[in-house]
Amino acid sequence: MKKTTLILGLMATAMGSAAVLAQGQPAQPPQPMRFFVSSETHNGNYGGLAGADAVCQRLAAAAGAGNRTWRAYLSTQAAGGQPAVNARDRIGNGPWHNAKGAMIAASNADLHGDVERDRNNINIENSLTEKGERVKGRSEMPNEHDILTGSDSTGRALPAGEDRTCANWTSANDTNKAMIGHHDRMSGGNVSWNSSHMTQGCSLPTLNRTGGAGRIYCFATN
Repeated sequence: MKKTTLILGLMATAMGSAAVLAQGQPAQPPQPMRFFVSSETHNGNYGGLAGADAVCQRLAAAAGAGNRTWRAYLSTQAAGGQPAVNARDRIGNGPWHNAKGAMIAASNADLHGDVERDRNNINIENSLTEKGERVKGRSEMPNEHDILTGSDSTGRALPAGEDRTCANWTSANDTNKAMIGHHDRMSGGNVSWNSSHMTQGCSLPTLNRTGGAGRIYCFATN
């Protein structure tokens, strides 16, 4: 009986010590935000890449993350003697987390599936705005799952010729078009997050009609 009591006493002491140690361990802070979907709606004229980057930087600053360098995930096509620009080459190498600290991708290669396709965590639950808010998807009203990218599925620019970037993000006309991705990975066909289908134009009303709001992905380069 004494032996049993002694064993139980030692076990209780050990459990108590473990609890004290656990309580003494500070909770790990969430990873800082390095990725978001822009909260603002927009037409296809962002004023080029520089203008789109400025939008990302401004929104990040308003959310308390302006100490990082932010870039819009947009490609441009070769035009007017200027070479194409690949979205994937503009955003650094990660890792990227959303406004709530959830991992989006560990690296650029991870984001784009260079080793394993569809391994990133871009989906309707994780593709939050800089405010930590969800963006409506295909099953909601209004549907806003079309995110402007102008890119192929590997994050690179599309061939010159047919406009797929709203004239390199300088046009809000419906004579221009752009490639988009689906942040919710939902579609009747291609569910790519960055290269799903073309828009029918670049004005905000036209983007609205086909399930978009002119939003962009923003990534921190550092």
